[in-house]
Amino acid sequence: MAEFATIARPYAKALFGLAQEKNQIESWLGGLKDLAAVVQDPKVSALVEQPETPASEKAKMLVDLVGIKAGGLANFVTVLAEQKRLPVLPEVYAQYQDLALSLKHTKSAVIYSAYALTPKQEAELTETLKKSLNSELVVTTEVDPTLIGGVKVEVGDQVLDLSVRARLNALYTTMMN
Repeated sequence: MAEFATIARPYAKALFGLAQEKNQIESWLGGLKDLAAVVQDPKVSALVEQPETPASEKAKMLVDLVGIKAGGLANFVTVLAEQKRLPVLPEVYAQYQDLALSLKHTKSAVIYSAYALTPKQEAELTETLKKSLNSELVVTTEVDPTLIGGVKVEVGDQVLDLSVRARLNALYTTMMN
């Protein structure tokens, strides 16, 4: 969701800057992760989207659900609620996490594969990516059977698609043009 990314970026940067000032980067990262998970729950999402519920009530409900103490992160949730931006919390979390990792000169990578990778395959692929990107990586893997075979790697806004599906799509496009 490119639109959510655009909306979330200034919020993530502002929150990260405040977290650096207060030396709360890691603790707020955990709180944001919990908030992002809660907002994605269908029941909570339905409540957040109700226009008749006051913003302060929405913010208080989320803060209470996650167990955040009063302070910077709770105030941030209130600001998001007042601006009707609570649905972008998962994207704010993702961008905040990227900022926290970049502070340690680390990037986040997601490896999609058609089948589960063995630990050896994952380690080899991770090492190759580290050398290629000249950066430390925090890697997560996901199985996506629609790839048919091969892998697809996402690091930030970079995508390396070496899947069979991508090659078939390229072949189809070539044949049709």
